[in-house]
Amino acid sequence: MRRDWSQTEVDAVVQDYFAMLDKQLRGLPYVKAEHRHALMSMVDGRTEKSIERKHSNISAVLVELGYPYLSGYKPLHNYQRMLVDVVAARLSDDAVLEQSVVHSADAPAAVPSVEDLVSRLVDAPAPFVAAAPAVREAAAQWRVRRGVDYLQREARNASLGLAGEQFVVNFEKARLLVAGADRLVDKVEHVAATQGDGLGYDVRSYTVEGADLLIEVKTTGYGMLTPFFVSVNELNVSRARFTDYALYRLFDFRSNPRLFAIRGAIDATCSLEPSQYVARVG
Repeated sequence: MRRDWSQTEVDAVVQDYFAMLDKQLRGLPYVKAEHRHALMSMVDGRTEKSIERKHSNISAVLVELGYPYLSGYKPLHNYQRMLVDVVAARLSDDAVLEQSVVHSADAPAAVPSVEDLVSRLVDAPAPFVAAAPAVREAAAQWRVRRGVDYLQREARNASLGLAGEQFVVNFEKARLLVAGADRLVDKVEHVAATQGDGLGYDVRSYTVEGADLLIEVKTTGYGMLTPFFVSVNELNVSRARFTDYALYRLFDFRSNPRLFAIRGAIDATCSLEPSQYVARVG
């Protein structure tokens, strides 16, 4: 029978996780296995698998709070309330991590050079799990600054957005070439650059059969499940052109770029929540 983690154990694993996260955000090397082995001497008979699960629990809490999480520790729900409180308390008083997140969000980006572009496409993640009440309560209790502020900073990073769009142009050309649709390769267009940013999509491409494929590109240097922002125009175009529309989500862009594709209207495939309102007096 599994036993709950003690306060001392939770404090230790959260401290270790945040140490690795800070290194990841600053582009410094670290070895997960070394961290797990060191932790085993601080927790009471926990296995490496148990420690990995707890790290994945921390990732889930961070995602729900809108913060970056450690690559390789996919968010795993069903966690102790104590863990939520410890993570929230740490976020409320960690100036070093805040500086690292800001630096990573604002850092310039370039189109990464990778082999076999087509292999960078992965399956889309499972449906989103809404934030648990415990996470919202802990965030309010510890006055955690919502990580959405940092994600907005990253979304405004023009060099990151442009690099992601150019990556997708290259990906689409490679995809069509591999599929034998050579006639369509030169027709792929980076419309956000050639026609402006108001079309509701960034790249015009094609299916192998020659049908339109309108691609909106969302790029992050963080993990696969990092939330992203959608404009009203993008949402409306995805509804109007749902048979032709695709959202390409690029993630881990600076270190190990991959992407997944979601076809159709955005509100039919993603969970949306308001992030801004227009207010009028009178």
